[in-house]
Amino acid sequence: MGSGKTTVGRKLAERLGFEFHDSDDLIEKTSQRTISEIFQRDGETYFRDLETEVLRSLQGSEKQILATGGGVVLRLENVELLKKLGPVILLNASVEAIHQRTKMATHRPLLQVDNPRQEIEKRLADRHSAYTAAADYSIETTHLTPDQVTEAIIKWLKSR
Repeated sequence: MGSGKTTVGRKLAERLGFEFHDSDDLIEKTSQRTISEIFQRDGETYFRDLETEVLRSLQGSEKQILATGGGVVLRLENVELLKKLGPVILLNASVEAIHQRTKMATHRPLLQVDNPRQEIEKRLADRHSAYTAAADYSIETTHLTPDQVTEAIIKWLKSR
């Protein structure tokens, strides 16, 4: 979270003429509840089940950009489903950058804790190997604008 997935995803989709999806938005639309409500009522495991359902529902679609929640790669099945949709691009950012970008957000249930910065650091450390294993391409976004990140991704896609 806070690495720029949704912002960059929208820009990338626009530049490529693709459709844009955000997995969290799709989950909220199909469940008719917010992510926070899902976490509060049913917990993280149920939310992860909904993420998997969304990935299954998008299979076979082409010319789309999908921004996902950061925990999506914690399930091997999800990584396999993502790879069938296209290349997996990891947007990295420093703990401090993520904290600055998300500190005012009240819609992020995983950061509704006493020490959000520490939670960010812990989650990044816990997920690091899953992120790097899933990624076909990785880019550090801390000191780049969304337009610069979008350009770098387009350049990488053209070089493949």
